[in-house]
Amino acid sequence: MRRWRAVIVLLAGCSGIVMAEMARAAELEAVMARGELVWAADQEGGGPHVFPDPDAPQRLTGFEVELADLIAGELGVRARFQQGQWDRLPLLLGHPADCVINGIELVPDRRRDYACSRPYFAYGLQLLARRDGPLDTVEKLAAAGPAGRWRVGVLTGSAAEMLLRSRPELLTDVIGYDGTIDSLEQVHSGVLDAALMDDCIFAFYADRFADLRAVGRPFAGGYYTVLTARDTPRLSAAIDDALGRIIADGRLKTLYDRWDLGGRQQLLALRDAAEIPAAPRRSFRELVVETAPVLLSAAGMTVLLACLSFPLAILAGLGLAIGRLYGPVWLRPFLTAFVEVVRGTPLMLQLYAIFFLLPKVGLALPALVAAVVGLALNYAAYESEIYRAGLKAVPLGQFEAALALGMTKWQALRHVIVPQAVRLVIPPVTNDFIALFKDTSVCSVITVIELTKRYSVLALSTGRIVELAVITAILYLVMSWPLSLLSRRFEARQENAA
Repeated sequence: MRRWRAVIVLLAGCSGIVMAEMARAAELEAVMARGELVWAADQEGGGPHVFPDPDAPQRLTGFEVELADLIAGELGVRARFQQGQWDRLPLLLGHPADCVINGIELVPDRRRDYACSRPYFAYGLQLLARRDGPLDTVEKLAAAGPAGRWRVGVLTGSAAEMLLRSRPELLTDVIGYDGTIDSLEQVHSGVLDAALMDDCIFAFYADRFADLRAVGRPFAGGYYTVLTARDTPRLSAAIDDALGRIIADGRLKTLYDRWDLGGRQQLLALRDAAEIPAAPRRSFRELVVETAPVLLSAAGMTVLLACLSFPLAILAGLGLAIGRLYGPVWLRPFLTAFVEVVRGTPLMLQLYAIFFLLPKVGLALPALVAAVVGLALNYAAYESEIYRAGLKAVPLGQFEAALALGMTKWQALRHVIVPQAVRLVIPPVTNDFIALFKDTSVCSVITVIELTKRYSVLALSTGRIVELAVITAILYLVMSWPLSLLSRRFEARQENAA
């Protein structure tokens, strides 16, 4: 009986290995059977890569949209677009996307963690600044500017960001954005001193930002590649072969000429493209030693955002609640409208409005100030509802008794009603503070690099998604767990008092 069990276990193990190999070998056949190649990109990145057609916004256009169609056509299937955030596009590989085609630079870290196709575009990095600004040469970045360190915007996770962060001798504060247009807008409005991006992007938007100029010539260039998962070797090889045929028969040159991207120069550059070696993989200990200081610094930013914004939210929320219950009759509809508008719109949209729209009317707030103001206003609306419930929970007779003793309405609120209401709402307010810790991650959309954003950047640059997620989760737990204990203690005290 034991012998038969051993045989059964051996056969089951062998069949599992065979099935796993068949699953890996079938990934190209799955695309063929589905009849579509799902490619991921971020249309927020804009032209000339992938962007909504100005004449038909529901349709996407761009040279990489057409390139995806060409590659899919070579595979005998149709191309289907999958939206994603640019610095997180590799996370979509396998599901829901088959490949990533979106100006992904061919760098050693990506060759180590993903299957990279042959290059299909050569780019250079271009520094941009205002025409009337003091930055007129790249070399000036090594010296202080009129206001100290130069503020330079980059696309988060791009080669431009990697380059600037690897050059400590440059006196630059590197500000990461989720879209390339965001940094151009910030240079245009005077929030940033400069932006660094791929030369083809600025060439596409040069007419729109006529007050910006190219500082020096493009430098530190590289190549774009199509990313696929490492466990889809047949699909990776098929895409690579498809690119080779598109290059060989001149369709790639025609595509770049149509988009005014220098087709002949591109082919000459691609023909001389050197193989990019894969970066070595670090041990977990080395990963912790290398990333812990950066993650701890980002965690400090998370704590700073929460500790600055939540007291403001409490004060504003209490004021809103008192105003709605005891304020002038004419003021109450406006306070109610504010609460409903803030609660009915996303925090991300509110942060965008504060950071990107206010500069257009002459009020440009620093990113940290905008984040604190946005979080405070957002949570004030929710705190007001908590405090309103607490104020209404205090018996009306106490308010009437205070007035009978000769107190004014505001003295009664200050000395009698509000202290009792605050005691009642301490547990839910503490829970909101814990929630605020997590919501600080939204501030990354306005260039504030807090813990979640730093994790995202490090996870994609190192390829150690799971390990860094564990470290980040531990840091969040260390920050929020004491608050959870404090909330439970307050609840227990209230129950005992009752």
